[in-house]
Parts: sequence; structure tokens; C-alpha cells
Amino acid sequence: MRAVIQRVSRAAVTVNQCQTGAIGHGLVVLLGIHRDDQQAELEWLVDKIVHLRIFADEEGKMNRSLLDTGGAMLIISQFTLYGDCRGGRRPGYSQAARPEQAEPLYDSFIQRVQRYGVQTATGRFQAAMSVELVNDGPVTLLLDSAKIF
Repeated sequence: MRAVIQRVSRAAVTVNQCQTGAIGHGLVVLLGIHRDDQQAELEWLVDKIVHLRIFADEEGKMNRSLLDTGGAMLIISQFTLYGDCRGGRRPGYSQAARPEQAEPLYDSFIQRVQRYGVQTATGRFQAAMSVELVNDGPVTLLLDSAKIF
């Protein structure tokens, strides 16, 4: 699994001009699911994200987690995180999970985050979405359950 994590002061997602989710202070997580991903990768990634110390403490140091700050999470399915651009000019997506595999893992990711008590908002799986956010910092991080970066 891969995730692009952005610390935000606010964010919203719209599908067909209808807002499907919005948060204030927290994280936007663009989530890509690999064709070989299982529950173990999902659990590792959720635990890593909710405990990442990327929010400022009283001294202004990034030393507090999403759980520490009571922030929310906007979770967006993003198969293009597995786009392979090394060959030609059109990305290949053979490493991305097929929708019938990815959707249950996406739903499980959301449920796992909610078990931590984090308020969540989402887009709509396989929909064309518009995501608006105000990146706080800016802070943007990349995570991969295979730990390749």
C-alpha cells in the first residue's frame, strides 16, 4: 500500500458537484492499493499514519500525532499511486489492485482508522473526484508498506 499524506488545516472532496466529505484540521490521505496487499499491509499503514508525529507541539516542533491533536482524516482512494511511468508516455497500472480487491481493503482502511476514534471523511470509490485542501506547513509525506521509500 502507498499513501500520500498531507497535513491540512481543511479539506473537502466533491463528486458530481456534491460534497461527499470534508474535514478541518488533520490529514488528507491519498491511498493506493497494490495487487498483492493484504490485511497486514493495511494494519501497518493505518498504525503508522495515526501515530506519525507531524503536528507541532507547544515549542513548534513536529512532535504530536493525529491522535494527540484530535485531528480528522480525509481518505481518498488513489490507484494512480501505482502508475508506472518508466516505460513510455502512458503510465501502466498493472501493479494496482483491481477494483474488486481494492474496494474491500479501502473500506477496511477507513474502518480501522475509525477504531482509533479518528473522525473520517471519504470520497467515493472509483468516482471522478475533486479534492480541495489547504496544506498546512506545507507538510507532505510518502509512505509505502513495502518500505521502498
